[in-house]
Amino acid sequence: LYKKPDNVQAFLDHYETVHMPIVHAIPGLKSCTVNRVTGSPMGGEPAYFMIVEMAYETKETFQTAMRSEQNMAAGKDIGRFARGLVTLVTAESSDT
Repeated sequence: LYKKPDNVQAFLDHYETVHMPIVHAIPGLKSCTVNRVTGSPMGGEPAYFMIVEMAYETKETFQTAMRSEQNMAAGKDIGRFARGLVTLVTAESSDT
């Protein structure tokens, strides 16, 4: 979950050209979906600018990925370009 950065274009440029190649190198990553928030149904400024979903086949695959060098590099990169803007959470999905 990313809050809106002061310089949106610089953020997106870094995200797409530097960060995403690191993310796509994380072992076991099944899919990565980037959702740009376009508004809030309640009106006003939305709480988040972008929501990124990274999916893994199993919990074990996820745990292995989190210990990888590539994931460590992605975490360091987030600290450089998104400090104070990002909230990381884990979730399990289900179809209803």
